[in-house]
Amino acid sequence: MSKGNINVSVENIFPLIKKFLYSDHEIFLRELISNGTDATTKLKHLISIGEAKTELGDAKIEISIDKDAKTLTIKDQGLGMTADEVEKYINQIAFSGAEEFLDKYKDDKNETGVIGHFGLGFYSAFMVADKVEIKTKSFKDEPAAHWTCDGSPEYTLVENDKTDRGTEIILHIAEDSTEFLEEGKIRGLLTKYNRFNQVPIKFGTKKVNDPTHEPATTKDKDGKETTEPHRQIEVDDIINNTSPAWTKAPADLEAEDYTNFYRELYPMQFEESLFHIHLNVDYPFNLTGILFFPKLTQNMDMQKDKIQLYQNQVFVTDNVEGIVPDFLQMLKGVIDSPDIPLNVSRSYLQADGAVKKISGYITKKVADKLSSLFKKDREDFEKKWNDIKVIIEYGMLSEDKFFDKAKKFALYPTVADTFFTFDELIEKTKDNQTDKEGNHVILYASNKEAQHSYIQEATAKGYEVLVLDSPIISHLMQKLEGGDAKVKFTRVDADFIDNLIKKDENVISKLSDEEKEKLKPVIESAVNSKSYTVQLEAMDSTSSPFIITVPEFMRRMKEMQASGGGGMMGMGNMPDMYNLVVNTNSPLVSEILAADEDKQKGLISQAFDLAKLSQNLLHGEELTNFIKRSYELIK
Repeated sequence: MSKGNINVSVENIFPLIKKFLYSDHEIFLRELISNGTDATTKLKHLISIGEAKTELGDAKIEISIDKDAKTLTIKDQGLGMTADEVEKYINQIAFSGAEEFLDKYKDDKNETGVIGHFGLGFYSAFMVADKVEIKTKSFKDEPAAHWTCDGSPEYTLVENDKTDRGTEIILHIAEDSTEFLEEGKIRGLLTKYNRFNQVPIKFGTKKVNDPTHEPATTKDKDGKETTEPHRQIEVDDIINNTSPAWTKAPADLEAEDYTNFYRELYPMQFEESLFHIHLNVDYPFNLTGILFFPKLTQNMDMQKDKIQLYQNQVFVTDNVEGIVPDFLQMLKGVIDSPDIPLNVSRSYLQADGAVKKISGYITKKVADKLSSLFKKDREDFEKKWNDIKVIIEYGMLSEDKFFDKAKKFALYPTVADTFFTFDELIEKTKDNQTDKEGNHVILYASNKEAQHSYIQEATAKGYEVLVLDSPIISHLMQKLEGGDAKVKFTRVDADFIDNLIKKDENVISKLSDEEKEKLKPVIESAVNSKSYTVQLEAMDSTSSPFIITVPEFMRRMKEMQASGGGGMMGMGNMPDMYNLVVNTNSPLVSEILAADEDKQKGLISQAFDLAKLSQNLLHGEELTNFIKRSYELIK
């Protein structure tokens, strides 16, 4: 028997371990299972190269609870350790690693900045245990060892009669951590952190149908059949899938395998993913994973089910900020990399060169996949566009390299349900939709129903009208216009159609200049609102007498402000501003001009309210008065 002191330079390091990581104390189980996994995989390697003269057998990690003894045991069948190795790896290396970790982070006020906590390893056990035992037998022909420590710097190390290879870590659970003696709690942690562990993990047993038993069927005298119950047998309850889809080569997987893996990852997700991207790279860093494109709504809130980050099949976090570009955090799936430094702060992580390369690689891989899908089956890509456009548009805004690639496959649907790429759109509209100043005007609607009359006016002139309705489209239009000064996006209700795309030909007004000067103050007086600017325009006589438009610049600024546009903060809430366009060639306008004062007011009010109704701007008392007035006119 030997006793000793762990070399402590930080006084009372065990209470510090417990206090510092208290909010994350559940990770002790992940750390200890990771150690057992390493011991098993290393033994497998030594056997494969002939350095270990033993059989691996059905090696697994076993987790067991003894409520009476208040112990939780993690047992592996890996390398095991000799007494000298316990002295080296537990008393020196593992402890110095824990001490260094604490020394680095004990004054870190932003504890949430430390993700993973890898590197703390074995000593994380003292977050939940007031005494820890190690019973271990090396694969080498040497006696087993038994190490015990009660959370003080003192330990004992004696020989042990353990005969089977591997290591048992026995945690005597502290009074303030008895939740870790509950089966439900441990099963939840195993599912969270280790459901894709490389080595099988046994947690108790379960009953299943005996595959060798064929239930007998008998008939009674009336010919009624009765089948005996299936015989049940007890088997190990293995809680993990050791070979998840992302660890396999894409060539070895069928479409169904990806579908099944998506369901395995997100059992509560009822909709299937649209498509997947398999990541597999070994230079200049190691990275594997599968990303899924889910169906997205117009709501850009982050999804409940997020991308999960693993290190060698051990779950670390689903906060992948800094590793995955912002616009791809709306995807789902798994990323696994041993090269990401997981035991450092996020600020360091985001500045790390290797991580930036990983982020860039993922962006390129996603862009290449989307480009491939577009080229391979454009019709299918068009069908999926509305479900993926928010991600692509966000990516085009936030990542210049992605913008350059996506410009070739990003789609712009029209009100006629046809789709153009940007280059196709420019080519299609360059002749008909270029105004007399040489501006190439791209018309769009954000709501086909609400802007129906404006769309009709535009399509009647042979113009293409896009449907652009995502919450960030104003920002993207700004970027597209910035790339080509001659291209100008304008919503179809920003002005009457002849003003949106001004041609050389002019419509002659039926009203003289004197009549227009007389008419304008009459309408302004009846409208009586600072939010509306009255403009008189000569339009086709069949066009509406009153049209409400929203100036493109003002409306777009408001939209960009509402969606958090850079540079828009601090401007305050921009007021609603509208144009009331009066068609001087409308018979109704001529009638207004010729009417007496009372009739003028009634006709203007009715026409103005109809215009507001068409833009969904008529509410409350104004709507009530309009309905009453309309009934009076019918009578």
